[in-house]
Amino acid sequence: MFGRSSFSRSGSFRPENLGQNALAMIGNLCFALFVLGVLIFTIIAATYQPEDPLFHPSTKITTFLTSTSNATFKSDETVVKTGEDFVGTNQTEFATFINITDVALPAEEASPDCSGDMDKPIDCTDPEIFHLMMRTAIEYFKDIHFYRFGKSVAGSNDSTCDMAWRFRPKEGKAAAFYKDYRRFVISRSENCNHTVIGIGEYHSGLNARKKKKHQKPGFEKQQPKQQETINLPVVGEIVNDSLPVIESEGSFSRGRYLVYTGGGDRCKSMNHYLWSFLCALGEAQYLNRTLVMDLNICLSSIYTASKQDEEGKDFRFYFDFEHLKETASVLDQSQFWQDWGKWQKRDGLTLYLVEDFRVTPMKLTEARDTLIMRKFGSVEPDNYWYRVCEGETESVVQRPWHLIWKSQRLMDIVSAIAARSNWDFDSVHVVRGEKARNKELWPNLEADTRPEAIMSSLQDKIEDGRNLYIATDEPDTSFFDPLKDKYSTHFLDEYKDLWDENSDWYLETTKLNNGVPVEFDGYMRISVDTEVFLRGKKQIETFNDLTSDCKDGINTCHPPTANA
Repeated sequence: MFGRSSFSRSGSFRPENLGQNALAMIGNLCFALFVLGVLIFTIIAATYQPEDPLFHPSTKITTFLTSTSNATFKSDETVVKTGEDFVGTNQTEFATFINITDVALPAEEASPDCSGDMDKPIDCTDPEIFHLMMRTAIEYFKDIHFYRFGKSVAGSNDSTCDMAWRFRPKEGKAAAFYKDYRRFVISRSENCNHTVIGIGEYHSGLNARKKKKHQKPGFEKQQPKQQETINLPVVGEIVNDSLPVIESEGSFSRGRYLVYTGGGDRCKSMNHYLWSFLCALGEAQYLNRTLVMDLNICLSSIYTASKQDEEGKDFRFYFDFEHLKETASVLDQSQFWQDWGKWQKRDGLTLYLVEDFRVTPMKLTEARDTLIMRKFGSVEPDNYWYRVCEGETESVVQRPWHLIWKSQRLMDIVSAIAARSNWDFDSVHVVRGEKARNKELWPNLEADTRPEAIMSSLQDKIEDGRNLYIATDEPDTSFFDPLKDKYSTHFLDEYKDLWDENSDWYLETTKLNNGVPVEFDGYMRISVDTEVFLRGKKQIETFNDLTSDCKDGINTCHPPTANA
């Protein structure tokens, strides 16, 4: 009774557990057989010694060496073995292998003969020619970093090729990319080798100059862009500063505009003009409106040869309008008023007039009128445009300085001047002013700009014999003759050919000015002089300016009355 009770309580012999027990026993049995098999194979492998064919008669090794089976590398259908296959063999058999003569060796290539091709044109599309030109440019222009090379194209004759590239100088403070295109003279030797025997001057490779596709701008392309990063200008590209045009009546009517009229800013210094203009542009961006701007500038008498204010100067002579119209929403005033006259009444377009600069941009955010017009009176300084951006507005409306770049045409002159010294020069900035030059009116003024003082400033800073560019407002360059004993001095007027009647600048600005030649005026000289100075490897400021409120001509200086 007790035994029966014990048997019935055992879980191992219950009917529902019999299948599991059987599977476990079968698994253990299979594992035991596998271990036994592995053990037997290991013993056999350890005790078996096969015959070594290399210790049998030489006929076997001969057969082995001359096997005619298929192989990847073979000569005359004979398999070629490597020395690694015979390490440990007897020296006789190994020597027999080394001395086999039935392997065909590659024939020596004969030197190419191009004596009959000496007069054939250089193939500028040949990759070897392209690489030769790249290597030569990198070796020749040691003071610049190359960023991109364009394709090489045929030059002016059968022995020349043109190639363009983008670069930046290795040293200097100016942040910009430059584009150059040069003409390479290439010779071919009788053994087919090519050599560059000459490189042309700056922008000599005209056939490599890339032409921009003309795109007619419409209103939709003129909307403000959110600019997360500030792109660098590329100097040397084809300039496309055509005026933006609104393509349709519907586009014009859907737009929202801001215009400034009147005021006392006209014919003031260029720094005053920029300070006011950028206030207007900043307000337009704040209100999400298109700025209607007047591209006609009155140039102050301080920049003109006539010493009189001169009207009719084009904004595009001085600043990069192509960059402005691509990064901001702007329209030319003359074109705008033509369209306004055609469509204003028909489409019911409204105008909101503001005649008090104390009406802040923040109060105009809810205006739904097509055009907001700020009209300024005749009482200075309350009629200066920049007054709009003073007071509480100053912390709200930001002047977009990054949208104003100097004219690409002027910057091309800068690049050409630097290129003539292969970007290897130092520079000094000497602004003398009327006070320093007029000894009769100012006899007691300390002559901080006399040559001895300049020499002292340069002492131990610039090595003897260096190319030294002197950016100065002193018209009499003989004033700096004492510096010639130590340095190779250069001045802006040495490069007049870059803006004379045979230059690209002269031809392009004349075309822009409806066929009327453009004077290379005082503000252009300041712009170019300053930018060349900034490209010197070492830049020395000798003293503080005596008369003007701005030394670099743009972007960092403002009128004395402005709250900078």
